Amino acid sequence: MLMRTPLRIAIDSGGTFTDCVWLHASLLRILKVFSTPANPAQAIAEAVHKIAGDSNDIVVLHGTTVGTNTLLQRKGARVAFVTTAGFEDSIEIGRQQRPKLYDFFFEKDPALAPAELRFGVDERTSAEGAVLRAPDAVSLESLAEHVAAQQPQAIALSLLFSFANPANERAVAEAFARLKLPLSISHQILPEFREYERASTVLVNAYLQPVMQSYLRKLQDRAGAGGKSARIFVMQSSGGITALATAAEQPVRTVLSGPAGGIVGAAAVAGRSGFDRIITFDMGGTSTDVALVDGRPTTTNEADVAGLPVRVPVLDIHTVGAGGGSIARFDAGGALRVGPESAGADPGPICYGKGERPTVTDANLLLGRLPADQFLGGDFQLDLPRTQKLVEQWLRQNGSKLKLEDFAAGVVRVVNANMEKAIRVVSIERGYDPRQFSLVAFGGAGAMHACDLARALRIPRVIVPAYPGALSALGILISDVVKDHSRTVLLRVAPGNKARKTGSKGLAAQLDPIFAELKRAIATELEKEDWQGRALFEQSCDIRYRGQGYELNLPHSADVLSRFHAEHKRRYGYSSPGRDVEIVTVRMRGRVPSPEKLSRLKIQEEQGSLKKAASKVHFGGSRHATQIIPRSFIQAGKRFRGPAIITEYSATTVIPPGFFYHKDRAGNLVIEV
Repeated sequence: MLMRTPLRIAIDSGGTFTDCVWLHASLLRILKVFSTPANPAQAIAEAVHKIAGDSNDIVVLHGTTVGTNTLLQRKGARVAFVTTAGFEDSIEIGRQQRPKLYDFFFEKDPALAPAELRFGVDERTSAEGAVLRAPDAVSLESLAEHVAAQQPQAIALSLLFSFANPANERAVAEAFARLKLPLSISHQILPEFREYERASTVLVNAYLQPVMQSYLRKLQDRAGAGGKSARIFVMQSSGGITALATAAEQPVRTVLSGPAGGIVGAAAVAGRSGFDRIITFDMGGTSTDVALVDGRPTTTNEADVAGLPVRVPVLDIHTVGAGGGSIARFDAGGALRVGPESAGADPGPICYGKGERPTVTDANLLLGRLPADQFLGGDFQLDLPRTQKLVEQWLRQNGSKLKLEDFAAGVVRVVNANMEKAIRVVSIERGYDPRQFSLVAFGGAGAMHACDLARALRIPRVIVPAYPGALSALGILISDVVKDHSRTVLLRVAPGNKARKTGSKGLAAQLDPIFAELKRAIATELEKEDWQGRALFEQSCDIRYRGQGYELNLPHSADVLSRFHAEHKRRYGYSSPGRDVEIVTVRMRGRVPSPEKLSRLKIQEEQGSLKKAASKVHFGGSRHATQIIPRSFIQAGKRFRGPAIITEYSATTVIPPGFFYHKDRAGNLVIEV
C-alpha cells in the first residue's frame, strides 16, 4: 500500500494577520487571514480546515504569540514561587539595573508571584554542589499544605545552587508532586548560575504553563475536528521546532517563536541569492523585529521579555512597537508620536473599515504608497474616502492645521526613525557596519519602508523575498528540530591553557565528559519524541575574563581560547591574552534537519486580480508619476528604475526615485541605489 505524505502547514499567528504556508505538489502556497486575538486558535483552525480540504493526515508547525502576549498583558496563571529560605523576595529585588535611570516616578511592575505566594525551604547546597542541609520530609509536607491553601494554578521551584547538585530540588519536587499542579523545576529548565535570572526564567515558565497548555489543547481539538488527524509542533524562540508536549511543559522557550521563524526564513532566502551577511527587517501589523545575521543566525541567553529576564536560548532579536497598525497621536507638547499602541486586527486601521484612529497603514494609503484596490491580491478593498474623512476629522479635533499629506508623511518619518534606531542597536552598537550588510525586508509592511531605512543607514541593498508577508511562516516550515541543554561549570583556565579547578587534567579532559552527558540527554529526548533523521550536535561555551560579569558564547574547539581573545577585541576593542579566563557555562545543541529544504520548493507568484496601473505617489515632499506593477509581471534579470510600487498577495513594495531593482534567479527582488 502506498503511504501518503502528510500535509505540512506552517502557521505564524501575528497580532493582525495569521499567515499560513503549505506545499501542494511541491508548489509553495500561502494564505493570510485576519487574526482573532481573543482566541488565536479560532483563526488557525479555520485556516487549517480551509487549506486541508479532504486531507486527513495533517502536520501543523506553529509559531505563536500567546506566550508573549500573556506576559505583556500580565494575564498568566496564579503562581507559587518556592526557593531556599531567605531568598523568597529575590524575584522582587532583582538586579540594580533601572529601565529609566533618571525617572524618579518610575514604578516597577510587580513580580509574577505576589508576596503571599512566595515560600522558603529550609535547605542549603554549596556553590561546589555539596548538600549542607537537606530538607526535612515532615517540613516539606507541611510546606506543601501551606502552598495548596493559597490555591495556586502552578508552582515554580528554584533552589540556590541546584545547578551544581539538584538533590534537594528533587526532594522538594517529589513532595509537591501530590498537589497535581504544573511544576516548573529550575535544574530541568535552566541548570545555570545567577539565581535571580534562573528564578525569573522558571517563574515565567510556570506563569505561562496553564495558559499555554489550555491554548495548545484547544488548538489540537479544533485542528483535529471533523475526523482529521492533526499533529501539532511548535516553533521555539531558538529557531527550531519542538513537540507539542515539550512546548506545553516549557512554554518559556516559545515566547519569541514567530519572529524566530522570520530570521530562519530570511537567512535561507538571502542565501539563495548569495548573501550571507544580512540585517532582517520584519515589520508586521503590531511590531517590528530586527536581527543581524553574519553567516548564520545567532542565539543569545540574555533576552528580556516584557521586562523579565528569560535566560533560555533565543535568536538575537530586537523588537520595537512599530507596525502597520501603530497608532499616531500628538503628545502633551504637540509632537507627533507613533506607537507602541496598535489597532491590531480589531478594530484595525481606519482603511480596513472599522478603526477610527490614524495608523501607519492609513498614512501609506494617503500617500499613494498602498494601492487601495490591490490589497491582499485585490481580494480586499481599502477604504480611501473613509480614511481621508476620519483623519481630517481627527486632525481638527486635535487642533492641528496639517494637510493630510503632510501629516501622513510625518507619520512615516516618525515610524521610520523608530525602526532606524532598532537597526542601529543590532548593528552599529554591536560593532558591525551596516554598509557591509544587505537589508532583508519582509512582514506585511516591511517592504514599504525598507528603502527609506537603507538610504538613512547607507545599507547598499534591499532584498524582498517572494511571499514577504508570510516569510516567518516559511521559516517555520523549513526549520530544523532543535534541543538545547546547558550546564554551569565555572572552570578557571590560566594562560597557557592549564586548568586550575580539578588538578592537572587538561581542558578537554574536563569538558568532554560534560558534553557527552548533555549529548546523551538530548539524544534521549529526541528518541522519546520519535523524531526521524540523524541528529547533528553543536557544542559551545560561555567564556569571560576572570572578574568580568558577562560572557561571550563561542563554538567549542581546541582553539576556543584564542578565538575568545580575538572576539573580545572585536566586540570591546581590547583583549588580555595574559589574563586568567573562566569557562562559565557549556552548551549543547542537538538538531534534526527539516525534511523541507528551500532549494527543493517551487515558488510561483500568484497574480490573482492584480493589474498594472499608474498613479501619483508622494515621495520626498512632492508627487511623482509611479508605475504600479504586479510582481509576477517583472522579468527576471532585467534592471528597472524607480519609482515603482510592486504589488503581490502578501505585501506591497515601495521603491522611491533613485533606486534600481531587478528580480534575480532565486525569485528575490533586489533593490539597490
